Amino acid sequence: MILPIIGYGDPVLRKKGVEIPKDYLNLKQIIADMYETMYNAYGVGLAAPQVGLAIRLFIIDTRPFSEDEDLVKEEQELLSTFKKTFINPVITKEEGEEWGFNEGCLSIPEVREDVYRHERITIEYFDEDFNKHTDVYDGLIARVIQHEYDHIEGILFTDRLSSLKKRLINKKLQNIMEGKTRPDYKMKFIAKKGR
Repeated sequence: MILPIIGYGDPVLRKKGVEIPKDYLNLKQIIADMYETMYNAYGVGLAAPQVGLAIRLFIIDTRPFSEDEDLVKEEQELLSTFKKTFINPVITKEEGEEWGFNEGCLSIPEVREDVYRHERITIEYFDEDFNKHTDVYDGLIARVIQHEYDHIEGILFTDRLSSLKKRLINKKLQNIMEGKTRPDYKMKFIAKKGR
């Protein structure tokens, strides 16, 4: 089922997610709905707070990035097959130089800005079958993970911008809160419920 994506300004996007127990009600269905919602909105990642759930869960499928012809073939191949569910994740290490990349967010439509993040991370998490993993990722995969991880910590990519950049996008953010933005996917805005 395609869920509405929660728009900028909703308090759930600022909540730190709580850990999920193994017997969390309808977890498999929630994960399936999140994937369907993400694909419908042409996203590469989606965190539970973006569908109204303040829990430590996010999903990633980097396939759309694999079509970028500026990437080397090996990276295109890796991105074309990277699809994972992260439950109760903890980033244990961030390393390497910070590098900029133009990021966007399904909860903040029509806003894209350069964000600087570490090039490599180590993350511990459970998959959808509650098997524990510790993995190291770098490049675009590490970036997408860091972006989604921020969501379950109550952080948005706009929080990582300079005060000047924040002032420049303020009107766009206000329009999102007032439900004046019209992305081509279902959203839920704080000032205007539904779409």
